Amino acid sequence: ENISDFSLNVTDCTQVDVPEEVFFTVAAAGILENLLILIAVVRNKNLHLPMYFFICSLAISDMLGSLYKTLENIFIILCKMGYLTRHGNFEKKLDDAMDSMFILSLLGSIFSLLAIAADRYITIFYALRYHNIMTLRRALVILAIIWTFCAGSSIAIALFSYEAATVIPFTILFPLMMFFILCLYVHMFLLARSHAKMIASLPTSTVHQRTNMKGAITLTIFLGVFLCCWAPFVLHILLARFCPHNPYCACYMSIFHVNGTLIMCNAIINPMIFAFRSPELRSTFKKMFYCSR
Repeated sequence: ENISDFSLNVTDCTQVDVPEEVFFTVAAAGILENLLILIAVVRNKNLHLPMYFFICSLAISDMLGSLYKTLENIFIILCKMGYLTRHGNFEKKLDDAMDSMFILSLLGSIFSLLAIAADRYITIFYALRYHNIMTLRRALVILAIIWTFCAGSSIAIALFSYEAATVIPFTILFPLMMFFILCLYVHMFLLARSHAKMIASLPTSTVHQRTNMKGAITLTIFLGVFLCCWAPFVLHILLARFCPHNPYCACYMSIFHVNGTLIMCNAIINPMIFAFRSPELRSTFKKMFYCSR
């Protein structure tokens, strides 16, 4: 908020605000949709598989992102109303906690996408040994390691966010992990046809391969949506840290609230992709709604 105020003094660009009604509606929709996915996976025992556990991890990350932006907006409203100050000790601790939640959401989303990509890779190229390689126990261990690392990193980054040595590795991690995931998907698509020919003699190979490629396409859509929704905000962090006095950087930072809304839109889009492209989840949603009626 201080950077946004400062940007008005060094640029002619007008601060772009998002109406509070729109902001809270988008946030509530994202939280409810991802909560619906978690309930569906818990209730349907057929979905107790590593793939859906990784999807639940991504859903939790999306919920944290929407919750962070909601709390941040409430914090700003209370400051404007005079109930809170921007430089008090309590407000600083609250701000650090919210920053930690944001970083946890971002890191959780990145590593959940990486886990989903790795799981899909094993499913396509090691289909016959998938259940021996990716067991439910290993999936839970992977998730425990991911969230332990993300929680520790988010706390450390939030506490030392004003140090360049902390900001640089954090911002480099985002494009690095995205590039690695993208390379993994490109590798999958390039080798998928040759792999399909190798297992063409199996009776169910064609159907199985089509199913796996459909899953790979779905996850590629997830990756594209994630980049479009999170990259503008990460760029904002970089510009705010390294060129806050530049008029062009300040002009970009004037759309801070729009970039924050994009993060919450990501939490809405992901469940919609799940619901329309996953037959298992669609069936579970229908059963849940019919039972509630």
